[in-house]
Amino acid sequence: MSIDKSTLEVKTREGAGKGAARRLRSQGLVPAVVYGKHLEKPLSVAVDPKAVRAAINTPHKLNTLITLKGLGADQQVLFKDYQRDPVSRDILHVDFIAVREEDQVKVNVPLVLTGKAEGVADGGLLTQIRREIEVYAKPRAIPVQIEVDVTPLKIAMAMHINDVKLPEGVVVKSNVNYTIAVVSAPEGAVEAAPAAAAAAAPAAAAKPAAGAAAAKPAAGAAAKPAAGAKK
Repeated sequence: MSIDKSTLEVKTREGAGKGAARRLRSQGLVPAVVYGKHLEKPLSVAVDPKAVRAAINTPHKLNTLITLKGLGADQQVLFKDYQRDPVSRDILHVDFIAVREEDQVKVNVPLVLTGKAEGVADGGLLTQIRREIEVYAKPRAIPVQIEVDVTPLKIAMAMHINDVKLPEGVVVKSNVNYTIAVVSAPEGAVEAAPAAAAAAAPAAAAKPAAGAAAAKPAAGAAAKPAAGAKK
């Protein structure tokens, strides 16, 4: 599968701070920065926030490979981060990461569960623990999503990251075999076990121990007075 690609026009900018940012926004632009280990220094640019939204409006979304134009030489980047106004939700600032085709990059990819777990058919509850996973891949090998078939999962079974078959060219670098999905027992079954144990406890207490004789006085026999008691 090929990566989605977009083109985005940018302008170099001078100045920093709130005043410079306000002037850009009055022109319908927002400040942005391009970072990258191959760059001598971060590049300060200005972009149209509407064009940014259009550029990432692909199946790959934030992992869309973007070509920045307007810097002299075209620069391939991935969307790294952004800031939004808490009220209007307008984009206020954008960060890009410059990438090269031969380098692995770290991205978050959506995790999609497929199939119907056997445990769910038996009344269990499937819970997805991770909605996305962090992977490393070359820019053109970044998948739109990673699918995991949970059909074999039975009640009380879990799927871990080491169980996931990753697309070619995609790797996970984690020292922890973390859980991504689990099938738990039906709620009624969980509640029934303690209830059954509680009901069995009084019955077990009421039943005399094996071989124990019942303390029952013989018919017509008088009770024997305690030693030292006055007649």
